[in-house]
Amino acid sequence: MNFTNTLVKGKLVKRYKRFFADIEVNNKIVTAHCPNTGSMKGLLNQGNDVWISPQNDPSRKLKFTLEIIKVKKKLVGVNTHRANRIVQHGLENKLIEEFKNIKNIKPEFKYSSDTRFDFLCDKNLVEVKNVTLIRENDVAEFPDAVTERGAKHLKMLINSIKKGYKPYVLFLTQIQGINNFRIAKDIDPNYFKDYIIAKKAGVKFLAYRCSLNSKQIKIEKKIKIIDAK
Repeated sequence: MNFTNTLVKGKLVKRYKRFFADIEVNNKIVTAHCPNTGSMKGLLNQGNDVWISPQNDPSRKLKFTLEIIKVKKKLVGVNTHRANRIVQHGLENKLIEEFKNIKNIKPEFKYSSDTRFDFLCDKNLVEVKNVTLIRENDVAEFPDAVTERGAKHLKMLINSIKKGYKPYVLFLTQIQGINNFRIAKDIDPNYFKDYIIAKKAGVKFLAYRCSLNSKQIKIEKKIKIIDAK
């Protein structure tokens, strides 16, 4: 997935009111839209290098969007709105080995009256989770806060097996150079329990990392899932 405009580098000053981030660029402060409404745990230290995308829409009040933060010498993609576009690019370009032979990709598949999954690929249901948490040098984690929505999706994916679907959760790890992934059991023990139940029931879990730079983000390789003890 290519950025429409080359990103601008700056320094993080602060993130506030969930949707706003002040960035220092060339000794001036600009306010960028922060599309990630999660906790962004471990990402928000003042002075972190960041990259923001210029926005050309004249109707927008904020002329920049926060895209990437550098943490522990690794670039981390923080724009959650881009996650499904990155995965769709990966599906269309055969970058995800489990789905190389699919013929049909249907984004935003309506599974029931109150549940949508990110993709239906032939008979494969795919729910995407964007991963940005890194507390150890070579381990990415999800979630970074309690996720009731994530737990609901796991239950619905289990239910889908009875209807003939093949359910997957794809942890899209937008962290440069990371090689391992695990569920953050200490942050949300209930999600971890539901993960174990779903795994035993037949839900498949995948983790893929991305390559990131100021021009593009794309799926790079599959990484190992480590089950927390």
